[in-house]
Amino acid sequence: MLSAGLGRRSCRSSRLWRGLCPAAAGGGVSPRCPRALSAAPASLRSGGGARSGGGSPAGAGNVKPLDGVKILDLTRVLAGPFATMNLGDLGAEVIKVERPGAGDDTRAWGPPFAGTESVYYLSVNRNKKSIAVNMKDPKGAKLVRELAAVSDVFVENYIPGKLAEMGLGYEDIKKIAPHVVYCSITGYGQTGPMIQRGGYDSIAAAVSGLMHITGHEDGEPVRSGVAMTDLATGLYTYGAIMAGLLQRYKTGKGLHIDCNLLSSQVACLTHVAANYLNCKTEAKRWGTAHGSIVPYQAFKTKDGYIVVGAGNDQQFVTVCKILNLPEVSKDSRYKTNTLRVQNRKELIEILSTRFSGKTTMKWLQLFEGSGVPYGRINNMQQVFSDPQVLHNGLVMEMNHPTAGRIAVPGPAVRYSEFSMSQPKPPPLIGQHTVEILKGILGYKDAAIEELLSTGAVAQHEVR
Repeated sequence: MLSAGLGRRSCRSSRLWRGLCPAAAGGGVSPRCPRALSAAPASLRSGGGARSGGGSPAGAGNVKPLDGVKILDLTRVLAGPFATMNLGDLGAEVIKVERPGAGDDTRAWGPPFAGTESVYYLSVNRNKKSIAVNMKDPKGAKLVRELAAVSDVFVENYIPGKLAEMGLGYEDIKKIAPHVVYCSITGYGQTGPMIQRGGYDSIAAAVSGLMHITGHEDGEPVRSGVAMTDLATGLYTYGAIMAGLLQRYKTGKGLHIDCNLLSSQVACLTHVAANYLNCKTEAKRWGTAHGSIVPYQAFKTKDGYIVVGAGNDQQFVTVCKILNLPEVSKDSRYKTNTLRVQNRKELIEILSTRFSGKTTMKWLQLFEGSGVPYGRINNMQQVFSDPQVLHNGLVMEMNHPTAGRIAVPGPAVRYSEFSMSQPKPPPLIGQHTVEILKGILGYKDAAIEELLSTGAVAQHEVR
């Protein structure tokens, strides 16, 4: 029932919505369901029929939880696009608003390119439509407001105050679309001394302390191999928007959500932060090792590396058995994890010497079935030939209109009642401009032609 209230444009979901808010069925607004009609998804507010862009009818075998939910996406680069891509995977109709000409910043991030398309951009923009709008033009800003009025979610990642200058801030959108879940993604938040600074992953990783704790023990601070602060923020945003839709379902009102890189990364410091907050223990870099668990790190083998983690005393005994070091498991200095942490250096030297004597494959065979967590450090070729990665279906392939056949990492989560197959390829800049103006806003050809001729919008012609 809950998903029906949030999503599909179907007779069944309309009946469920009216059942929850009886006054809405008769044209009134129930005191218990304030602004009942605006609380419903855009698909229900507009009065029925199939949602724009098609989709399976209600009762079909692959109904997704966000079918019928419309998301207006003004975000660029990674955190925002990653969040909206995940929402699109769940069935939401994502309308990506881009600058005519340049589009999303990541379109220029390369090499590598697939044809003329940045592979970086392709990796986080599937299941979206693109409309190219010049928001600095009053006509363009008006179009965005009109799209907001028929959307369920408005997502942006501009410096606080920037969109308000164009009449597109939260208070502006709230006046015309009080039902909208408006989500802002910034570097540092909506208030405070740093809000006017631009926010990139590396800077937020530095300010939040992540870089301070990443790298070799005696080495320089290191940036993680992918933009984990951006990606964590994207996942927080994804969850926050889902919570916002549930909140609107309960209250009948939209709300503003403040997501930012700094807060996301500080929250993700978890036990490292708690060590300092409770014990005033300053954090340090441990390389692949762990500050509170030993052994829990990478060990060099004859031809590569293997990572082994003994999370409890029994697993440590098993590690010693596999390494043929029974005397080590009986040594009083290593009986408990606390003792192993205190005597880390001596123990790691013993284990490292033994691991260096065999190949990675041999160690993998010896650890198989032991109950001890282990794995080799894979390069990309090894990752995407790994049997478990292949089994989990973690590669999504699509036919792109200019790049041809492309492959990107797919969703990490599986669901028993629906699948996320047959994704739409990442759009070209303004690929769907005319389609959106006609199908969603009801613009006539003459009005569209005027917008195109003045540069307020742009349409990419796919050849």
